[in-house]
Amino acid sequence: MPANFNLPFVLSVAGALLASAVVAVLYVWPFVRAMPRHEALRLLAAFHAFRFLGMNFMVAGFVSAELGPDFAGEVGWGDLIAATLALASMAALTWRWTIAVPTVWIFNVWGTLDLLNAYYVGATRIQNPGLFGAGIYIPALYVPLLLVGHVLIFMLLLKPGSEEHAS
Repeated sequence: MPANFNLPFVLSVAGALLASAVVAVLYVWPFVRAMPRHEALRLLAAFHAFRFLGMNFMVAGFVSAELGPDFAGEVGWGDLIAATLALASMAALTWRWTIAVPTVWIFNVWGTLDLLNAYYVGATRIQNPGLFGAGIYIPALYVPLLLVGHVLIFMLLLKPGSEEHAS
């Protein structure tokens, strides 16, 4: 087993991912798939507009100084870009711009890859998840919720049928 493998942390992330998926399947997906597509995409993008929280990894004292500025910067700036793209998607969907759906695609691909990259970089560079300090809840709770949100957005984007209705 790798030296940086931390079973309680991995189980915490896995549990949050499972719980997020179950809640999404039972409650969120039935609701959003019945909505007009643009409205459903805008609602799901709104949750991602708060990804600026990742910038806190660059705030002194929020995480351990041992975490490293490279990791904190990569996570923080990636999340800020994702939040900005989510807000741009919401605006494009609200005003029915012709680029609305392509904007959502860009946001969703970027946001998903950014989260997967953060997990990969964290798993390969961070020896102790305790270095996240107060930020431990971001990868342990918030990121699984975001990943499930991205899956729901992909499901809406890939769903054949009416441009206006998600179902």
